[in-house]
Amino acid sequence: MTKEEFLTRLKEDEEYAPGWQAIDDAFETLYPGQSPAHFGTLLTSRAMMGGDEYLDGCSVYSSPKGYQHLVTYGMTVLYGDEDAFGGEWNGWGYEMTMKLKEQDAESCMWAINMMSNLARYTYTTKRFFEPNQFVKGNGTSLHAGTDSLITALLLVYDTEAKPQMSVYGKTEFIQLVGITEAELEAIIADRSNISKLTACMKADGNTDLVTDMKRSRSYF
Repeated sequence: MTKEEFLTRLKEDEEYAPGWQAIDDAFETLYPGQSPAHFGTLLTSRAMMGGDEYLDGCSVYSSPKGYQHLVTYGMTVLYGDEDAFGGEWNGWGYEMTMKLKEQDAESCMWAINMMSNLARYTYTTKRFFEPNQFVKGNGTSLHAGTDSLITALLLVYDTEAKPQMSVYGKTEFIQLVGITEAELEAIIADRSNISKLTACMKADGNTDLVTDMKRSRSYF
């Protein structure tokens, strides 16, 4: 699409949202025909309206493999934006995902709130996330108020959602994987333990690196 064609499309279609469509396209490939549960943020709470919400929302798909697959909307440019046209990367270049061993979308609200906090961190500090990084917690369960060994996050490329191209550039999908405090300490001590940890998880049958907040063992 040329710049002129893009501008014409913007004028003719008020709902044109190529960035949003790129995300939907990636997940339609994984979950054809499925209408996900979508949790949008209030317009008045969004940063562009003076609020502190930097995501427009999060969709939750139910995987036939037995988990909920979350994806954010807002780390990339979603709607019509002339200034974003023709970029190499769309916005920050990624949307966040997470796979939770839960039965329904409502059980994932704590994780959606966590992703919102991570988006706020990126937008306010200008520090973005990349695969093979980790996010420390405070030593307690990621899901506040629950008892769990999962206290921190490892970042990897989503094991299923493929990168997408739009008129705004490339969008990748970075998956948040819950890890234990012992696993976090092992990674801090030796970054090569990242690949060892994911290999152990996959060898144990968790090929899609699903976060199970009830996991009772640590791999390190």
